[in-house]
Amino acid sequence: MTPSHEDPPADSGEYLVLSRGQWDADATPEAIQSAIDAFYPWLEAHIAAGRMKTGERLARAGATVSRKAVLMDGPYGESKELVGGYWFVLADSLAAAGALLSTSPTLAHGLFYEVRPLEFERASAWRRGNETPD
Repeated sequence: MTPSHEDPPADSGEYLVLSRGQWDADATPEAIQSAIDAFYPWLEAHIAAGRMKTGERLARAGATVSRKAVLMDGPYGESKELVGGYWFVLADSLAAAGALLSTSPTLAHGLFYEVRPLEFERASAWRRGNETPD
């Protein structure tokens, strides 16, 4: 078989959602708690309807592991890079996943989501992937 450098296949229909950022500095604790209290029933309703799968919140501690070192001094980067948790969306397209997530009650107070299609195929040096230099 001839090696191919084609782009990855079309969306799998399953998307990783990373909850990013921090609450707005001017948001009151009451407003933040109200968003949190609305978020969990919103998430649970989508899970029950088969549109989402559970994930977890992430602790503030963490490590960065590379060939040079293991760094244990998190959280990392700018506050905009913080990841508070993850879960999964099941949708027909990336646009549909984004539209579904745009209804989240937490967006109004500063959090935002990164949404990435899952790729179930194993990595290959012959196929362009996230790790392939441009």
